[in-house]
Amino acid sequence: MDKPLKLYFIPYLAAGHIIPLCDIAALFASRGHFVTIITTPLNAKILPKSNNFNVQTFQLPFQEVGLPEGVENLSTVTDVESGYKIYQAATLLRKQVENFVEQHRPDCIVADFCLPWVDELANKFHIPRFAFNGFSLFTICAMESLKSNPLPENASGPFVIPNFPHDIIINSIPPIESKSFMDPLLTIALKSHGFIINSFVELDGDEYVEYYEKIIGHKAWHLGPASLVRKTTQEKAERGEKSTISVQKYLTWLNSKQDNSVVYISFGTICYLPDKQLFEIASALETSGYDFIWVVPEKKGMENESEEEKKKWLPKGFEERNKGMIVRGWAPQVVILGHPALGAFLTHCGWNSVVEAVSAGVPMITWPVHSDQFYNEKLITQVRRIGVEIGVDEWNMAAFRDSKKLVKRDRIENAVRRLMDDGDEAVQIRQRSQKFAKIARRVQEDGSSHENLTALIDELKRLRENKVLD
Repeated sequence: MDKPLKLYFIPYLAAGHIIPLCDIAALFASRGHFVTIITTPLNAKILPKSNNFNVQTFQLPFQEVGLPEGVENLSTVTDVESGYKIYQAATLLRKQVENFVEQHRPDCIVADFCLPWVDELANKFHIPRFAFNGFSLFTICAMESLKSNPLPENASGPFVIPNFPHDIIINSIPPIESKSFMDPLLTIALKSHGFIINSFVELDGDEYVEYYEKIIGHKAWHLGPASLVRKTTQEKAERGEKSTISVQKYLTWLNSKQDNSVVYISFGTICYLPDKQLFEIASALETSGYDFIWVVPEKKGMENESEEEKKKWLPKGFEERNKGMIVRGWAPQVVILGHPALGAFLTHCGWNSVVEAVSAGVPMITWPVHSDQFYNEKLITQVRRIGVEIGVDEWNMAAFRDSKKLVKRDRIENAVRRLMDDGDEAVQIRQRSQKFAKIARRVQEDGSSHENLTALIDELKRLRENKVLD
């Protein structure tokens, strides 16, 4: 019998990076391999409880970068400067991780590409390294295309991604700061043995697998949707932080609604919209008349919030009219999306949210904010046609920054109605969404992602054997 592999997974210090990489780690553990997650003590608390892997923690050197004690995750900071301090602190983890790896050598390291120092560490000890960043392969290809074919310095307005399988139109130019941060990380990722992708080939498309492997010259391993490794409602509910509302309360409320009748709104864990924008969203929800679950980007709606503060972002009497749930803090998104009452998901297009919606067959209303989200939107709306666009063209450097352009309630309401009013367009989008959900479930059971995991495990065993022979 083959000796199990010994694998280390090192996620970046953000919930949107930790959760999918831990799901992927669980896929390897489910095949009988020894898996260890390397993180910090507070981040270890958001790991799923029902796991068959080990956790190794190291203290984050928060004082050395000027962070307060107890701040170890990107979702706990609300400004760009503090976000950068998290990045610096993650870099300073290298010494502790290196000592551990030297004493306890694994067969492979899978590390987030936001930890580029792992490349040198793995090379030092001759350990195969695979990269992960939580993006779709479609988006990685788009970023690589723009890296190889940069736009003119004075470019403005909409542009077509150059030398690409599809004619993809992006509404505005990515900020130079975003590219200057992202491009070096992608370059170092290309030195790895391959990119692990939390998606499935049928969603990204064979043409982008071929583009990445032939044009970029690197290997991609589609192993997703990794969230499907969580089978039970309890396992799904335990992904991430503790829900501020009991899962049973969500389910009881959703069970009282008709199929496809509820709009779910969430901008992820690190998107902060100004009060006036939240007011427009609330007004659009009210005018549309649909039931909703709304995860508010800020810590809004807390019990100690004054009526005066509440008026800045909610129309008078909004909560009392009782058309929906405003969620205070973390929500069990996979549980919510999986309920048949869900009719549409208004999303910032973070890839975790996208792939979870696809897995559940829920059509999307797209409102990207920064980074990979503008590319993800185009895969949803232009390529796979499983969603509609709000029509946002303001590309922020980071999710913490207030948007300067206000998206008016009429535009939000119109996008909601396009999916919820059951016209021909909505019916077709829903049918396509359901088709991809069926594929998503199949690929993890005995389809492409299942086969890719088997092939990757065989590749890792081959690399281990060659190392022994050397």
